[in-house]
Amino acid sequence: MATNDVASRPTTTRRRRPRRGDRLWTRRSALLTLLGLVLALGAIFPLLFMVTSSFKDASEINSGSLWPENPTLDNFFYVFTEVPFARYLFNSFLVSAVITVVALFFHSMAAYALARLKFKGRETIFLLMFSTLLVSLPVVMIPTFVITRSLGMLDSYAGLIIPPLFSAFGIFLLRQFYIGLPDELEEAALVDGASYWRIYWSVILPLSRPILAALSVFFFLANWNSFIWPLTITSDPDLRVVQVGISTFQQQYASDWNYVLAASTVAAVPTLLLFFFFQKQIVESIKTSGFK
Repeated sequence: MATNDVASRPTTTRRRRPRRGDRLWTRRSALLTLLGLVLALGAIFPLLFMVTSSFKDASEINSGSLWPENPTLDNFFYVFTEVPFARYLFNSFLVSAVITVVALFFHSMAAYALARLKFKGRETIFLLMFSTLLVSLPVVMIPTFVITRSLGMLDSYAGLIIPPLFSAFGIFLLRQFYIGLPDELEEAALVDGASYWRIYWSVILPLSRPILAALSVFFFLANWNSFIWPLTITSDPDLRVVQVGISTFQQQYASDWNYVLAASTVAAVPTLLLFFFFQKQIVESIKTSGFK
């Protein structure tokens, strides 16, 4: 009987009162979320304004409204018909693609040697390479220009491609990634009689796809948005890259901002698509390259 009485009693559960620390954590999370939204809107708004204003005509460009009242594609037709903007896009794509492919090949080899091979002076060479990151571009621009001129590479694709090929940033990032690879893979390949080149080509490179994909995005974007160096060594209109072409737009069409914004929108589309498709690889590379 006593057992039945106990079983028939309603069970009561006590609710745990929220602690003060939980309430503070909830408020802090809400504030951080709000701050993140504000920063995101602040970063997106200029891009959104550029895209929407590219569809406005000249009379609406200074109206102050975000959305065009009468959207038009005439600005884009003008950019591609009255100005050799397609040539500028081709030059930027060619230079950025060649630099990206060649730089990744040489940087990966250098990083593999500095991370996995043992030879005298390895750390000294790496420190000398890494120290070049502390030197700003204006400091080395004049010596680089003098060397480029001495080699006869002014006003040429070689002058646009060869000097920006070498960057300590790519070597450093790849070296950090290679240091984290297990030694057993390389030791097993050496036991099987593989050479260092075979190990690099068949073992290291396939494992490097995430970091190489992320670096390809960084290299392509950096050279796609390059302005100072192409402006310095080229005067031929046929060799203008897209950023230099947009600067000439601002000089020729200072009052017609609709054309400038249309050209800027077209130039931004490849970079946005590239980042959209490779954002996962960028995040993975940062997680696996020693950055916490």
